[in-house]
Amino acid sequence: MTQFLLQTIWLIPCYTIVGAIASIVWSPALIRRTGTRPAGYVNLGMTFLAFIHSLAAFPLAWQHPAQQLSVSWFQVAGLEFTLPLEISALTIGASLVVTGLNLLAQVYAIGYLEMDWGWSRFFALLALFEAGMCSLAFCNSLLFGYMILEILTLGTYLMVGTWFNQSLVVTGARDAFLTKRVGDLFLLMGVLAIYPLAGTWNFDELAQWAETATINPEIATLVGLALLAGPMGKCAQFPLHLWLDEAMEGPVPSTILRNSVVVATGAWVLIKLEPLLALSPVVLTTIITIGSLTAVGGTLIAIAQIDIKRSLSYSVSAYMGLVFIAVGTGQTDAALLLVLSHALAQALLVMSTGSIVLNSITQDLTQLGGLWSRRPISGLCYLVGVAGLISLPPFGGFWALLKLADGLWATQPWLVALLLLVNGLTAFSLMREFGLIFAGSPKPMTQRSPENFWLVTLPMMVLMGLTLHLPLILQSLALLPSWATLNQDMALLLIWSSLIGGGIGAVVYVGQGIPKPIQLPWQRLQTFFAFDLYTPQLYRSSIVFCVDWASRLTDWFDRKIIDGAVNLVGLVSLFSGEALKYSNSGQGQFYMLTITLGLAAIALSMSWSLVLQLMF
Repeated sequence: MTQFLLQTIWLIPCYTIVGAIASIVWSPALIRRTGTRPAGYVNLGMTFLAFIHSLAAFPLAWQHPAQQLSVSWFQVAGLEFTLPLEISALTIGASLVVTGLNLLAQVYAIGYLEMDWGWSRFFALLALFEAGMCSLAFCNSLLFGYMILEILTLGTYLMVGTWFNQSLVVTGARDAFLTKRVGDLFLLMGVLAIYPLAGTWNFDELAQWAETATINPEIATLVGLALLAGPMGKCAQFPLHLWLDEAMEGPVPSTILRNSVVVATGAWVLIKLEPLLALSPVVLTTIITIGSLTAVGGTLIAIAQIDIKRSLSYSVSAYMGLVFIAVGTGQTDAALLLVLSHALAQALLVMSTGSIVLNSITQDLTQLGGLWSRRPISGLCYLVGVAGLISLPPFGGFWALLKLADGLWATQPWLVALLLLVNGLTAFSLMREFGLIFAGSPKPMTQRSPENFWLVTLPMMVLMGLTLHLPLILQSLALLPSWATLNQDMALLLIWSSLIGGGIGAVVYVGQGIPKPIQLPWQRLQTFFAFDLYTPQLYRSSIVFCVDWASRLTDWFDRKIIDGAVNLVGLVSLFSGEALKYSNSGQGQFYMLTITLGLAAIALSMSWSLVLQLMF
């Protein structure tokens, strides 16, 4: 039975694919009596099967060596493509997180989208996300990993565009797709370039090759930067970060997965590629620089937002920036722990704020307030999510950030200061949002805003329990350090940064002594952060401008030069044909005379040089 569960682990993505295909049957155009609700229940059941399979297989793989499976894809002309699968506690644990969060997100979606008409399409896309992420977890090939990432990019476009009758939704889906395509294009270049150098796409074999590889530093830098571009887009890192903000136009249940585990797919690939990226110091410096800029800039932008979804989206980018710093400094274990703690806490934050948006019918923070007495469960879940995200013991975020800080102190101490700054700013940003939503007096949009019914509240409370018990789960797996070996000085610094940031946020936004809204003395600086560091304007004045003029030039060349040459040939043929038709008389002797004159002209032209020699 043990080997059966492990050898059939590839069925986990297949469960949800079956559910996605079955959702087509419940299209409103095909079945009008039952509607589309059964599609949600079918996908929920298939996700439950995938979760149970992952849960049963995880103890069997824990503290056992990884197993390898190979699935032949196709063979042609001596070329064979084989899909390698890795069965280990890490990959099964990743699928357990994905299926568990998707199970809760689907229960949440049944309540949240109760009156929505696009159930079959929405739940099928949730199943596509789950299948893609689980496949990526088990896939041990860079080539097939790239293919799966492309499927997830398409899924993001379709999921964000769920409510396609709204103009902002269409724009958001388009921008999210195109922004991620920039990183995917460079990633494809890196995927194709690494094969002639290493002779394989297998992650394990690539890591072994990197240990003894002797490669030109310039080539290693170019290939590493190309491979880095893909995770940059997936993790919404500067300057490819705007897609996550645009994707907030999609339904909140899809945001649960996108903000927690979908963005982490780029981090997963980045961790897998760390041995290759380490071949070039330039690439590692670039990773740290990008992560640092995104972590600091993302938290500052989040503080300046008045939209709930936008504020949370930038905090996601900032946290993924810390993951980039961890990978850039070679701390892959800390990066994995960051991804896990962030996934649970961020999903809980999205669920709690989404519950507020559903009843209050607004996501504008300036129109909310005074909800603590009306929404105590949502408020408590939000606070637990905050505690799980920042460095506050004994929650998961504390252990992840402490592990990262310990490694940074030994190698690059200046990054510890940056980590403390980002942690404090994140605590301030989240407490600001909490104060604007739950503190103060009720406003017109929050006068009547009770707790939602059980389909929305139950998964939120279950996830709150998981976030609270994450340290106990990690301790049972021996993944936490003992208190005796704990770096107490670093732990105190992290705790103080959380308390200072959160305390200032509570004084300013939870307390009522300071009038709202808060205005900085430097209005231009506040506008700078509120408008995303003017990154959209930078896009329009650089990339969009160049692409626009290149498109205009190409269009002019196509219409004037290419089409002009073709039209000229057509006109010449038309006029020559019109002229020749009047020379047709139908008399045979006239045709013979024309042929004779033509032959004479040809003979004269061919013998003209001989005639000139005879004359001179």
